[in-house]
Amino acid sequence: MPDLDFEVESADVLPYAAVPTLLFRLGITNAVEGEEVNSVSLRSQIRIAATQRRYDPEEQGKLRELFGEPHQWKDTLRSLLWTNTDTTVPRFSGGAVFEMPVTCTYDFDVVGTKYFAALEDGEIPLEFLFSGTVFYRGESGTLQVARISWEKEAQFRLPVALWKEMMDHYFPNSAWLRVRKDTFDRLYEYRSRNALLTWERTLDDLLDVADKEVER
Repeated sequence: MPDLDFEVESADVLPYAAVPTLLFRLGITNAVEGEEVNSVSLRSQIRIAATQRRYDPEEQGKLRELFGEPHQWKDTLRSLLWTNTDTTVPRFSGGAVFEMPVTCTYDFDVVGTKYFAALEDGEIPLEFLFSGTVFYRGESGTLQVARISWEKEAQFRLPVALWKEMMDHYFPNSAWLRVRKDTFDRLYEYRSRNALLTWERTLDDLLDVADKEVER
């Protein structure tokens, strides 16, 4: 029965996808020498190991919504689920390298995006937890099936600069903001009433009004 191990070798931005996508390159090896693996239906849970890096004061401020005040972090700083993904690994014997695309979002209501956007530089510590099904040829040559245990894991430190590069590529000089429908309707009415051409101009106008109120 196959005994598989995994290693995350690198990550790159996939430049021509419909949505922001990171392409992770993984190595897979079978400890059982000479055994042919027909395919692997691989499920990967990717977690952010938030406790495995340091944060400067500015980053701590931006992460307050996730973990509370810095003096509380000894109790609140914890690992976060980022995403789950499914990948099919084709036939190999001994070992192989395969690619795992991971789609990303710029929705700031999503915990992962809040965490990534709060970081200025350095690396994002990730944990990959693997499970799934292995299809292989037994000694008799018949096709057999085995499960991958969740004990199979790998670590990778994703450069913060790579995540920023990806979002700058897909959303140059932009950020994504989601609001309730009734709030959007009020914004739309304000924009129309004041003949404002863009949403940026609408928000700038409202912020200018708010600043004037504060100065009074």
